[in-house]
Amino acid sequence: MLQSRLQDAHLHLQSPRLMANSDTIVKQAQEIGVKQMVVNGTSPDDWDEVSELAHRYPEIITPSFGLHPWRTPDVRDGWKEILIEKIDSHHNSCIGECGLDRWMTGLCKQAQEDAFIFQLQLASESNLPISIHILKAWGWLLETLEKTPTPPRGFLLHSFSGSAEVAKQLAKRGAYFSFSGYFLRQRKMRVQETFRSLPRERILIETDAPHMNPPTKWICHPLANQANHPANLGAIFAGFAEMMGENKERLAEQLELNFQRFFKE
Repeated sequence: MLQSRLQDAHLHLQSPRLMANSDTIVKQAQEIGVKQMVVNGTSPDDWDEVSELAHRYPEIITPSFGLHPWRTPDVRDGWKEILIEKIDSHHNSCIGECGLDRWMTGLCKQAQEDAFIFQLQLASESNLPISIHILKAWGWLLETLEKTPTPPRGFLLHSFSGSAEVAKQLAKRGAYFSFSGYFLRQRKMRVQETFRSLPRERILIETDAPHMNPPTKWICHPLANQANHPANLGAIFAGFAEMMGENKERLAEQLELNFQRFFKE
């Protein structure tokens, strides 16, 4: 496995499935070459944990605070003010996970859209990195982007599963696209083809831990509760390089440049 400077562009270390063992998990990730990880909150219920992790591991964790579309039905009044406070409490805050979802049933379309537009506008006003979740809602996303400004630095489509044609439209708007190890599965050939078509300077890589487990072949750090581990990023990267037909060293350098340009500059 390549010992390199790897960056996990999206995960949920604050999840109860990982948080209790975070010291060991972070150490194991660092040992395989993970130098940076972006920990994404999903609602006010976990933003404090994200903040705690960022303070505990400032050298490796970038905090991101957002309202996930799945959490819109039960969010409390005042969440927007709390979100702003959380973002302001860290010098390197990002926004997300937020977005639009037509896969999960029982979600209010208007509530999702209102929450997403608020977060997108917030990111745009301060030029903050934003991590966006989209499931079966690509047309809806494109319609929303027509009427809503985006950050000058661009925006990240995490675990991107859209078509090559959608990707082309989004790339013109400044999108970055993050590859999840889940898409190394044989039945995800269409997603793999899409990533091979993307501009190399717009690609990132992620685990989405504890979710989106890669195929067994690319799991090098199994957990007892079957949670995905951020230390799997090394194996996922190796599988991604093989899938892309790219030299590992050059690809690692490109991914690091992309990560620094989007999240750090």
